Amino acid sequence: MGARRIRREQRRTDMKESRHRNGIRKAKERVRRTTRMLEIIKQGKLPYTPVVMSWLSTQLGKRSNLITQDEVNRLAAT
Repeated sequence: MGARRIRREQRRTDMKESRHRNGIRKAKERVRRTTRMLEIIKQGKLPYTPVVMSWLSTQLGKRSNLITQDEVNRLAAT
């Protein structure tokens, strides 16, 4: 019974450490992705590739088929 608790606590500690380590890496990747997507948006017009449309959908909070070029232009301007 004690060994199970020890393994669980070790696992919890390991997960906490990896969340911290990966969180730093993911934050940097989010910044890189945002700059990359904004560059793609400034170069083209609707419709974009599915990856860009998915990112736009997340940023604007609406389905990708409801996104207009005006909203994309406003997002690119900020």
